[in-house]
Amino acid sequence: MFDVLIVGGGMVGASLAVALKPLKLKIGLIEAFNFGVAEQPSYDDRSIALSYGSSRIYQGMGLWHKLKNGVETIQHIHISDRGHFGATRLAATQEHVPALGYVVESRVLGKLLYDELSADDHIELLVPAKVFGVEQTADYAQVSLERAGVVDTVQTRLLVVSDGMNSTVRDLLGIATTRREYHQTALIANVTTAEPHRHTAYERFTPNGPLALLPLTAGRYSLVWTHRDAEVAATMALDDAAFLRKLQAEFGYRQGAFTKVGQRATYP
Repeated sequence: MFDVLIVGGGMVGASLAVALKPLKLKIGLIEAFNFGVAEQPSYDDRSIALSYGSSRIYQGMGLWHKLKNGVETIQHIHISDRGHFGATRLAATQEHVPALGYVVESRVLGKLLYDELSADDHIELLVPAKVFGVEQTADYAQVSLERAGVVDTVQTRLLVVSDGMNSTVRDLLGIATTRREYHQTALIANVTTAEPHRHTAYERFTPNGPLALLPLTAGRYSLVWTHRDAEVAATMALDDAAFLRKLQAEFGYRQGAFTKVGQRATYP
């Protein structure tokens, strides 16, 4: 019998498991993929922006000092709308906080969480495993799962569901959702500009959707470029030089010329 059973080992589920470590509870973590940075899709090439509040949480968990060398601070945010005059600017000094946020590559945070989970005897990693049944009683939940072709059942006093947007457990529990299709796809890549980023994040609204630049370590930016579904394939097919020219036309020259782009990926 687990005290807490978490279904989903992405950023949310793994962070919760690590946060519960000081309580010395018996914790189980079910994940459909091998719990390694290379296999886990939550720990891919994307970068995530952590709010100042999120950094406080990781500080409380005793992780922030281990993560700090892999994060870049956001001291300023510049928001503009293409074709319209003016912009909105935010600064950490005006808000009286050390930073408006922090940007970290998913793989860096994922490796830290994985190392913390692997080092704790109170946490059992049930991976790779898939849940196919949930039964609830007044005192516990019973979860049926398949792991390496073997069917098993486990019981838990508290069941936490964090298995993502297309949650299997949510469907098994009959929890309804409301969805809206925007017909948009996010194109992501790391890019370099001629001018240093000076800890400034950009969000630029365009007719096709928003374009964001988040400052990364080593002077890079994490690009999140929204496209209409029907148009993203054409942009992905461009060679690097043509891609940078198109990005330049969309964003402008606030950071000088875009000089380099890394591997690209898309997420609907």
